[in-house]
Amino acid sequence: MFLPTTATEMRQRGWSALDVILVTGDSYIDSPHIGVAVIGHVLIEAGYRVGIIAQPDPSGPDDIRRLGAPDLFWGVTGGSVDSMVANYTALHKKRRRDDFTPGGINTRRPDRAVIVYTNLIRRYCRPSVPIVLGGIEASLRRIAHYDFWSNRIRRAILFDAKADILVYGMGEKTVRKLARALRRGEDYRLIRGICYKARRPPQDAVHLPDYTHCASDPEAFSTMFQRFYRHNDPLTARILCQRQNNRYLVQNPPPRPLSTGELDAVYALGYEYDQHPYYERQGPVRALDTIRFSLATHRGCYGECHFCAIAVHQGRTVQWRSQASLLREARRLTNHPRFKGVLQDVGGPTANMYGFECDRKYRRGACRQRRCVYPKVCEHLPVDHGRQMALLKALRRLPRVRKVFVASGVRYDLVMADRQSGRAYVDALARRHVSGQLKIAPEHSEPDVLARMGKSGIEALMPFRAQFQQASRAAGKDQYLTYYFIAAHPGAQSGHMQRLKAFCREQLKIAPQQVQIFTPTPSTYSTLMYWTGRDPFSGEKIFVEKNPRRKQRQKNTLRPAHSGRSGPSRLQRSGIDRPAGPRRGKT
Repeated sequence: MFLPTTATEMRQRGWSALDVILVTGDSYIDSPHIGVAVIGHVLIEAGYRVGIIAQPDPSGPDDIRRLGAPDLFWGVTGGSVDSMVANYTALHKKRRRDDFTPGGINTRRPDRAVIVYTNLIRRYCRPSVPIVLGGIEASLRRIAHYDFWSNRIRRAILFDAKADILVYGMGEKTVRKLARALRRGEDYRLIRGICYKARRPPQDAVHLPDYTHCASDPEAFSTMFQRFYRHNDPLTARILCQRQNNRYLVQNPPPRPLSTGELDAVYALGYEYDQHPYYERQGPVRALDTIRFSLATHRGCYGECHFCAIAVHQGRTVQWRSQASLLREARRLTNHPRFKGVLQDVGGPTANMYGFECDRKYRRGACRQRRCVYPKVCEHLPVDHGRQMALLKALRRLPRVRKVFVASGVRYDLVMADRQSGRAYVDALARRHVSGQLKIAPEHSEPDVLARMGKSGIEALMPFRAQFQQASRAAGKDQYLTYYFIAAHPGAQSGHMQRLKAFCREQLKIAPQQVQIFTPTPSTYSTLMYWTGRDPFSGEKIFVEKNPRRKQRQKNTLRPAHSGRSGPSRLQRSGIDRPAGPRRGKT
């Protein structure tokens, strides 16, 4: 059932007032892929009355007042994407499209949406209850952070937004405990997974360099970030504090990851898998084309790529759902009136991290001196694709299911490290689970650039490519690998891009188009490198391209020259790797 978005819908539920009102920068899509919908359903399941206001008009009071005032708290999120990333490209150009806005035109999400919506509430509602921030925008900006769009260090968003509490990461456990504490009038400051403001820090807190120092000294900022990053594991993290002018930001340790049973319960909360009719009348949202008939098998990522914030937001510990839970959700999807027999994606942040994790991490926490897959896959990580293959097989056997695809992207280094079932996994993908193209992300070919990215080298790429091509030929299918690359990452110069181009041309036989310019987003090591100009692990000074034209030139290096009939084929221009040998069939 949809959460109420109007007073009429509240009355239909028999509610005269709400306990919690959630405000979001996205349209209201009721799906387990959308964080604000998940939080709303989790709270309703716990017995709270919850409503939602999506993309309120910041120019007046009508939207923000339409559900009245909540009894417990306001919840504010910028949406599924940081609002600055949603609104601007890596070259600071305004984006015209927004996949989470009805009609797709990017006119509804304000810059710095979390701050704008909090100010809107304070201006027109004068709240007597706390304003609680959550979602990706708040989570990644929870401490002093480098902001690419203003090119400076900004305060923790809790201070800039003048809010009261911040829930970071995946907040199901945290928000339930917070709502209970607020209802009972109890002290919420010991709840895991929150940040709050204080006049004095807790006695046992680890102190980060203060905001003023970080804003003026890149070395202090680097020290701050690395100390912050080390305290993101639930088993080893301590309370952190950071002075922000005359007060302190306090961050409690993150909550324990959800168990399989707890995660299953989150996905069983009666989602509609549609945009709410109130917003559907304003136009469709393109995001639903991707997520409506997709299954999220797990959360978290032990990849820890330096340009990615998943490890800070979802955590380094992978948590997965049971096969029974995924089959139940798939059966619900097959009853949707728009279902046409295709499960479009079965995966997570990375498709093939389902069903295995390091036992040491459960007992001791994530290692501080080594990583799970970089520079190579750790011998203690029990890589086994067998559980995912069993899941895919079970999904294929469901009535009304014709196709089950893996579209999330695959870590080929994990596949090649799986001596037991890696080859069988590639065979299964090629035979049954690729809709013509399989996504992989080498990101680059040059060892020194890959090291800055925290990505393993290309040693596993070519064997994986050969296996996939062989499996596709054996299946009689004409299908391809699609490669994703990053230009202008810290450490990358024009010579690196020229060598990457040569690698793509001579080894992969492509001229790729799936190339993005690096965007410095808060709470990543790559952004730290971008701001400081140094490798935070070695202290070495590195080259950082900051000129927009030269960034674009790096990207253009990988683009093919359109030189008529002698130029690359259509498939090569799109960056798709055609398997060797004659065509033996169609997908």
